This record gives sequence, C-alpha cells and structure tokens, in this order.
Amino acid sequence: MNVEKARFNMVEQQIRPWELVDADVQELLYAVKREEFVPSAYFALAFADTEIPLGHGATLPLPGLAARALQVLKVRKSDRVLEIGSGSGYMAALLAAHGERVWTVEIVPELVQLARDNLARQHITNVTVELGNGANGWPAHAPYNVIMVSGALPHLPKELLAQLKPGGRLFAVVGEGPAMTAQLVTRSGEEGFETDSLFETQLAPLVDGPRSERFVF
Repeated sequence: MNVEKARFNMVEQQIRPWELVDADVQELLYAVKREEFVPSAYFALAFADTEIPLGHGATLPLPGLAARALQVLKVRKSDRVLEIGSGSGYMAALLAAHGERVWTVEIVPELVQLARDNLARQHITNVTVELGNGANGWPAHAPYNVIMVSGALPHLPKELLAQLKPGGRLFAVVGEGPAMTAQLVTRSGEEGFETDSLFETQLAPLVDGPRSERFVF
C-alpha cells in the first residue's frame, strides 16, 4: 500500500465531501497518522470509509465523522478537553494537537492500555488516559471547554452537559440505530444550552453507556 497516497485519497475523496472546509483540520488529518492507531489485522482498512473494530464492542469511527467533529468543536490551544471512549487513542491525538490538555476516559482496561501505548509511541504528552465509565462525564477535571463523545448515546445525560463551561462545546452522536444524529451542544450560559443537529450518521454505541432511558434537556 502507498500509505501517503491512501491518506491523500482519504482526505480529498472521502472527507472533503463531508463539507470539511477547515484547512487546519485538513492539515491535522495528514499530521496525525491514522494507521498508527489501527489494529494490525485491519491495517488495509486504515483509510477506508468504514468503522474499524477495536475489540470489546468499540470501533474507530469513520474518518469523516472525526473530521466533522473537529471542525465544529473548534478546539483552541487554551481548551481543556474531555473525550469519552478512548478506543485506540486516535481521536484523543487529534484533539490534543489543538487543545491544551485532553483527558480521555475508557471503560475497557485493554483499550486503556492500547490507547496509552499508541499515544506514547507518537510522543503525545498532553493526553491522560483514565480507566472508568464516562457516560455521565468525568467530574474529576471538570469543567471542560470541549467534550467529545466517541460512541453513540441514546440521549445526552444532564450530568454530562453540566460539566461544560459556559461557551463550551460538546459533540455527540445521539439516538439509536438506524436513526442517529450528530449534534453540537453549546453552553450559552449557566442554565442555557443550544443544540444544533448537524447530520444523520451511524456510530457504534458507547461501551456500557445508557441504553433505554429518555431524557430531554
């Protein structure tokens, strides 16, 4: 495989049609090597427009989904970032490139170690991978400027939203298959939240996340 050609095709043919216009995000997709976060058995799919199994029910999301999330979250150098669902560490690496500090929470011990190993191999030092269930957030380091949920949720828990700073942004895929919607939630004040429904998509559910409860915020 010509890796750099495959990366170019991923960005130009798969991701840009997802309305990716942010030049900084495009450069980031070239800089952070997606193939370094893909299990060796699936290396041939590293740049494919598909979710990649990581084991334990987790997947590496579609390249376009990761890119669109970065574009709307607009991570800044001063931002404190929470990611829920570390997987292989790829999304945390992307967030860390623009943020000050990233905490990424993973419930599966084997994936915690995988993410730590992958991030260390890439010499990424501003990410902390923590073991636990982050479906309702991770109050230890709250509040956050940015929250990225890297697995689908049937609804957004109020505890999670409460951990956003005023002006903070949260990206999540909400719903249950086949009807899932990517959402950007912005905290407009101490009590106010604005939700933008961005596009329909599919994403594997967050491991051990909520399943059937309904909550309207």
